[in-house]
Amino acid sequence: MLVSIGKATAQDNRIQKIDSLFKALSEKQEFNGNVLIAEKGNVLYKKSFGIRDEIQKLPLDDNSIFELASVSKQFTAMCIVLLEQKGKLNYEDPITKYLPEMIYYKDITVRHLLNHTGGLPDYMQLIGTKGDTTKINTNKDIIALFAKEKPKAEFAPGSKFEYSNTGYALLASIIEKVSGKTYAAFLADNIFIPLKMKNTFVYNRRLAPKKIADYAYGYVYNAQKKKVLPDNDPNNNYVICLDGIVGDGTVNSTTTDLLKWDRALYTNKLVSKKSLELIFTPPVLPNDEKTNYGFGWMVNKSDDYGNVASHSGGWPGYVTFIERHMDNDKTIIILQNNDNGLSFLNNLRRILYRKPLVVIKDTHIAITLAEAQLKPFIGEYELEAGLNMLITLDNGQLYTQLPGQDKFPIFPEAENIFFLKVVKAELEFVRDSKGLVTNAIMKQNGNEVAIKKVK
Repeated sequence: MLVSIGKATAQDNRIQKIDSLFKALSEKQEFNGNVLIAEKGNVLYKKSFGIRDEIQKLPLDDNSIFELASVSKQFTAMCIVLLEQKGKLNYEDPITKYLPEMIYYKDITVRHLLNHTGGLPDYMQLIGTKGDTTKINTNKDIIALFAKEKPKAEFAPGSKFEYSNTGYALLASIIEKVSGKTYAAFLADNIFIPLKMKNTFVYNRRLAPKKIADYAYGYVYNAQKKKVLPDNDPNNNYVICLDGIVGDGTVNSTTTDLLKWDRALYTNKLVSKKSLELIFTPPVLPNDEKTNYGFGWMVNKSDDYGNVASHSGGWPGYVTFIERHMDNDKTIIILQNNDNGLSFLNNLRRILYRKPLVVIKDTHIAITLAEAQLKPFIGEYELEAGLNMLITLDNGQLYTQLPGQDKFPIFPEAENIFFLKVVKAELEFVRDSKGLVTNAIMKQNGNEVAIKKVK
């Protein structure tokens, strides 16, 4: 365990409380990764817990490099903003201007992709059902598959928000087409090198393997509850056939480099103040429906914490998170190379703001349900007007997806009751007299919210 902490005073015991929180999680094997907490750019707490290489039993440290998963999207978005500032493209350009193969989706614009309002179907599911899973697919394969199969759009462009990995993969291809450089090279030349992010780069581990010092391999738990690489687990080995796709993931970094990125976003070192405001301003949809996703960032207004921009990332073996409290200049960076979740976030924020902790009990035990028992829960559930939670089924596993977040698995502990591991939350589904699922109750941190099944 490597630790670096700020200077504590008798009046400020937050450092000890944060350390106690992560020590307890680590001891229960519920956290394996790196943490960095900063205030006004000064490191308050930085520490590493656990192993980066299970074979050689090498410990994590400050220099450990993690796959960021969907936290990568903010870098993709920034590249588009850089190109717009240079006059190389416009946000209102149809994507067919740069990707003529996508003519079937001629009404979708670059801005739609940035805001997740394009309506494109999920490329992962399309590759799984119509593509070639025996090879490592790339962005070109996605475009070719969409051009061939022409899957129907989920909704009219600009009419709805729905988180889309497809959109950000296409943005990476647009970056390459406009700049004449690879996605990896453009990010390096325009973001990573200027900001001296020396341990940050795009990496496709299976497509183009190379020796990387301090690399943190991501591990999943197999059916025997043992840590294995996802490549060797039948439920997660799709990471191989999807490894060549960039834009929605594949940026790798460290907590230290991500703090450099955070600091740059308070300046005009990369883009203008006007562009930064646009990045952190979610669009308003028709009928005055508000979204909470700008360009590569979730943006929310909190009564307790002010304006907050954040993004999570989830990929087999990795759970990542960055959160910027922009009114109060506090930064939370979490990089994990095990599938242990982010259940501690609420209490971590409360410690930072000197609020009392919430006691969370976890007594969930997962049971096994047949696929036929899981299918009735599939659908969309309305959290509030214009904001739906999606429940999907893939290979016998139910997933929940909130707007602006990745999909996370939910596990049954009873026929109608499921729980999440990524956060301490529970979903209890309600059926009518005919046995049809009509709504659900979301339970988290002592609160209960009723949500209606609308689709």
